[in-house]
Amino acid sequence: MKNYHTHTARCHHAMGTDEDYVQIAIQEGYTTLGFSDHACWHYPSGFHPHIRMLETEFDGYQKSILDLKQKYQDQIEILCGLEAEYFPKSMNWLKNFCKEKQLDYLIFGNHYYQSDETGIYYGNCPQNHIEDYFTSTLEGLQTGMYSCLAHPELILLNPHLKWNDQLEEGFHKICKLAKELEIPLEYNVLGFRKARQMGFVAYPHPRFWQIASQYKNKAIIGMDAHQPFGLEKELFLEAYESLLKYDVEIVDALKKVDFSTM
Repeated sequence: MKNYHTHTARCHHAMGTDEDYVQIAIQEGYTTLGFSDHACWHYPSGFHPHIRMLETEFDGYQKSILDLKQKYQDQIEILCGLEAEYFPKSMNWLKNFCKEKQLDYLIFGNHYYQSDETGIYYGNCPQNHIEDYFTSTLEGLQTGMYSCLAHPELILLNPHLKWNDQLEEGFHKICKLAKELEIPLEYNVLGFRKARQMGFVAYPHPRFWQIASQYKNKAIIGMDAHQPFGLEKELFLEAYESLLKYDVEIVDALKKVDFSTM
């Protein structure tokens, strides 16, 4: 088992120490654990985010992970990445940041329109921003900076949003482009668990994965762990069995990106 979608307490909505995640991952039988906490961004306005680490916290994040990588090198592979959005005005900064810090990978979590400073969250956005979700997802995928697309159906978190032609068309575009670029789509286990608990299915969404089956997309299981027990082996295996229902290529490794060549 491998997981590349792991958060830390630095994002202010996850719990546990970095080492807690590593120890549970080893206990549960993972061979690779990738940390990908919510990316810090540089805010010229001085905006102080509350759902991600600060820019000044990154070095501590990276040092902690690299220290754990060394400590547990004989038991598990540990990688250092980030989950980042696509903020058009900040992409050059992000590219240079990833190059300087020599990150292993980025996963694409498209949470906010333009920037989280605007407060427009795609999981509960007004109707006039739905198309922006699809446009920004496509633009982000084309940057070549991301190794997978996390929870591609995130917009379905909108409780007032019902499946319609606009969503259908948008998801077709995402799956088509992801196939052309050979970028895996994430089957998100945190969403899988929440759907079971709450009876409200946002993601993974069966209709989305039926579309992904038409394009024979690559799919990767992402635990999206915000607590150490979120790495539970049983959850991974349940998600894997569920994913087998679809005609997708299940992969278990993410491509490392050489940001120095961009």
